Amino acid sequence: MENAMKNFQAWKAMQLEDDDLVNELKALEGDQDAIFESFYKDLEFGTGGLRGIIGVGTNRMNIYTVRKATQGLSDFINANYQNPCAAVSYDSRIKSDLFAKEVARVFAANGINVHLYKELMPTPMLSWAVRCLNCCAGVMITASHNPSKYNGYKAYGPDGAQLNLEDSQTAIGYIEKVDIFKGVKTCDFDKALQEGKIQYIPDSVIEEYLTRVQQESLTPDACQKAGLKLVYTPLNGTGNKPVREILKRMGLKDIQVVKEQEMPDGNFTTCSYPNPEFKEALELGLKLCEQTGADLLLATDPDCDRVGTAVRHNGEYVLISGNEMGALLLSYILERRTALGTMPQDPITIKTIVTTPLIDAIASAYNVQVVNVLTGFKFIGEQITLLEAKGEENRYVFGFEESYGYLSGPYVRDKDAVNASMLICEMASFYKLQNKTLVDVLNGLYERFGRFLASQLNFTCEGAAGMQKMAQMMDDLRQNPPKEMAGLAVEAMVDYEKQVRYQNGEQTPVALPSSNVIEFDLEKGSSVIIRPSGTEPKIKVYVSTRAQDLAGAQKLEGELKAFMTSRLGF
Repeated sequence: MENAMKNFQAWKAMQLEDDDLVNELKALEGDQDAIFESFYKDLEFGTGGLRGIIGVGTNRMNIYTVRKATQGLSDFINANYQNPCAAVSYDSRIKSDLFAKEVARVFAANGINVHLYKELMPTPMLSWAVRCLNCCAGVMITASHNPSKYNGYKAYGPDGAQLNLEDSQTAIGYIEKVDIFKGVKTCDFDKALQEGKIQYIPDSVIEEYLTRVQQESLTPDACQKAGLKLVYTPLNGTGNKPVREILKRMGLKDIQVVKEQEMPDGNFTTCSYPNPEFKEALELGLKLCEQTGADLLLATDPDCDRVGTAVRHNGEYVLISGNEMGALLLSYILERRTALGTMPQDPITIKTIVTTPLIDAIASAYNVQVVNVLTGFKFIGEQITLLEAKGEENRYVFGFEESYGYLSGPYVRDKDAVNASMLICEMASFYKLQNKTLVDVLNGLYERFGRFLASQLNFTCEGAAGMQKMAQMMDDLRQNPPKEMAGLAVEAMVDYEKQVRYQNGEQTPVALPSSNVIEFDLEKGSSVIIRPSGTEPKIKVYVSTRAQDLAGAQKLEGELKAFMTSRLGF
């Protein structure tokens, strides 16, 4: 508490520039718990950037924590690059446009030329701008799919991927040296704009991006021929313009947009959690589907790097999970590229360790290599960059993570819901012409490869006490690992933090970066993976089961979830 009060008093002594922060600081007076949560530590710059609650304090997202991070990032850039430039974008969240301008002001003051989008743009378009404009860095202001009280800051390297682990750690070292009030350089935004130190990104860059996305099409005339009826919601985020434009170019004419969620709104008043993984965020879209008889519902999250889907099947709307859509897209891409004769030599698909093993079965059928990486699309982007360094980026055919993030080409280094929305609509149209829904196609995959089921448990652990509780849970699992779960023997335990696999009394190294993740591999092809979220105050449990039929997979899934809920004390 002593450190929190010291920070609180230091902020009180400053003449803060944001009136919202001034008012919030006054409101904290006398509230010890609130002061502690806002000031007990610095908001952590993790492996990709910042994410936190918007508000006053060292542990909050505000112009001062954004400036401090950008000053440290500027010092890192200037220490490593000559004549540096950086791209900046932002989403629809509260204060995103303000934070983006603050980033630009600090970069420009440090001699880094800035390319800034004129209006809110999706995360993949930030990655595109970094690559297209030959920048050495990029910043995306977003908290992705978090509730409205959050905002965040993603830092990117010259390859267009989020900073790799080594560069993140180096940048963190620079950031930690910056005094939040006295150590930051800023300049006047309008003056820097006049002098050309800050430039708005031209429309030609946007056009080039859309053209490149469209090149990922595998059946260009399918949308025109099938007459697909679509309901789309951008969830009050950045997807509204680019997603609708790419679908228009693909010939999709029957698109109904959820009006309440069409325009940018950082309050997300229609859903408390603008996450297309959750049915709550899709309710208005599903309602419009019922009214219009649409074939398909698409929902992109606020920064348009994830997309959720519901499919009309036998008169009802079926939600497609991230794992299921990833399997469908991979199967479609491999099927079409094989038919078109465009499969590369030694093709590669990349997925995260928590993603369904159904991908391995599909890839094997087409002789495609599967590369597994840690959770986070940055690691998929990193693998594409490694391929590019060898001149082999065309070997990459698809990458995805179970949390609804997909990318079918190497043109950017982050998941892309503009690209995925196009492919999903094209794929649905392709199969509609065969009188199949995506549910029919998915069932066909299960008949061919076996019944896989994957789901999550999410346990919220807010504040300092929550962080401590999560640390204790992970420590207990390491010290006292279960020998069986729901009647299934634990055949192996993988501790990704120690980079060791324990099996049959032996230890073997794991060739992945250290990460606070524990995996339990069970008999009969099931698994449980546990990790604290890197972006939310949650501990996540990934349950993957395999059985002969859906009933068997569901029964086992329920038993494993009950076991883990009890084991973690919830």
